[in-house]
Amino acid sequence: MSDFIVKDSNGNQLNDGDSVTLIKSLKVKGGGTTLKQGTLVKKIRLTDNDEEVDCKVDGMSIVLRTEFLKKR
Repeated sequence: MSDFIVKDSNGNQLNDGDSVTLIKSLKVKGGGTTLKQGTLVKKIRLTDNDEEVDCKVDGMSIVLRTEFLKKR
């Protein structure tokens, strides 16, 4: 799993446990909610895909694409 490097929208390397900020408002599929731009997401977890991270936001476990994230 550590064979690839996960990067945010600015090219900064992301690691397990990092905090990130959303750079765009995103609709949550199946959740009926929208995550607003600027939302802070703490303690991300890397996945097997270098373009996605797993996290919890408002009690929901969701997968976010790294192109919409900025490292804090």
